Amino acid sequence: MLVAGGSTVVAAVGGGVALGRSEQRGPEPTGAVGLFDVDKASELLPPTSLHDGTGPQSIAFDGGQLYALQVMQGGIRLPDEKRRLSGRARRLAGDMCVTAFSRSGAAAQHMYLRGFGHGISMGVEPSEYGALLWVESQADRQTGYGRAVTRIPFRHGTVLDSSSPSVRHHRPLPDSHRIHPAVDVAAKRLLVSHWTNREHHYTIHRLDDFLAGSYQPLFHVEDTALRSGETLQGCALNGNHIYQLTGTPYTDDEGHNPPSSGGNTYVSAIDIRSGKTTGRRKLSMAPRLSFREPEGLAIRLGANLELCVAFSVKSPGRRNLAVYACQSGQWS
Repeated sequence: MLVAGGSTVVAAVGGGVALGRSEQRGPEPTGAVGLFDVDKASELLPPTSLHDGTGPQSIAFDGGQLYALQVMQGGIRLPDEKRRLSGRARRLAGDMCVTAFSRSGAAAQHMYLRGFGHGISMGVEPSEYGALLWVESQADRQTGYGRAVTRIPFRHGTVLDSSSPSVRHHRPLPDSHRIHPAVDVAAKRLLVSHWTNREHHYTIHRLDDFLAGSYQPLFHVEDTALRSGETLQGCALNGNHIYQLTGTPYTDDEGHNPPSSGGNTYVSAIDIRSGKTTGRRKLSMAPRLSFREPEGLAIRLGANLELCVAFSVKSPGRRNLAVYACQSGQWS
C-alpha cells in the first residue's frame, strides 16, 4: 500500500490485518493520542531507585510486573572481570542492567547484560517458565547501540553475554542500525524500531514467524512523527497504532527546555494502516519532577488498557524511575 506524502506501509504477509478498537467510537478528548487520553495521567510508580545508579532507558510489563532497562553504571567489577570499568566504557560496550520491580514497587531482582546495547525500548513476553525479555543485542562498539534483537529469559542475579551461544541474534535488517524491539503481547506481534542511514522506520512482525527466522514484516512504516532535532525515547505497539515518545531533560531557566516551558516531552501515534501521524501531544504530567527526562514507553494490559510513560528523575548520587499511566478511551 503506497500512501501519499512519501510514507510507505507494506502489508507483506497474508492475514496482516490491523487490530484495535476502531469500531468503538465516542467523543474524542483534547488529549487523545491514539486510544489514550494523555492529558489525564495517574502516578503508577513514584520516583524509585533501580538496581544501578544510572537512569532508566526503557520499561515493559509482564502483567503487573514492571521491568526496566538501564545502562550499567561505572565502577562495578563483575566476578569474571579483571578491573572496574568506567560508565563510558560500559555505555560503549552496550552493557546493561535489568531491574525487576516487585508488585509493591521495590527493585527486587536484577540481571546484567553485557554487549547488548543501549535499551531505548524493550518487551516482555510471558511464558510458563518465567518472563522472556526482548532486547537489542550485538552492540556496535563505536556507539553502544544494538545491531540485532534477541529474546532471553530473565534470571535474577545472573550475568549474560551477548556472545553467549545461548543467545540467538535476529538481524531482520542487516543494513540498519540502532535497532530496538517492543512487544504487543495481546496480538503476539513484535515491533522493531531501526534507523537506515538517517531515516527512522518501524517494522511489525508476527512473533512466531520472527522466532522461526522469517522476517518478512506485516507492516513497514516510515516514522512520520519524529521532528527535526527531537530525541527518540521509546516506542510501543497496540492495535492500529505505534506510540512514540520524544523529549529531553529539563534545563535550567536559561536553557532551551526550562521547567517553566512545561518541557518538550511528546507522545505521538502513527497509524500502521496509512503510515500517517494521527495524534501528537505534549505531556503535562508531573511538571515538578526534578530533571524529568522521558525514558521509556510501554503498554500495560489489565482490566483497563494503559499507556505508561517513564521518566528519569535525579536524586543525590543517582537517578530514579517514575512511571505514569494514561487510560484508554472509546474513540479512534
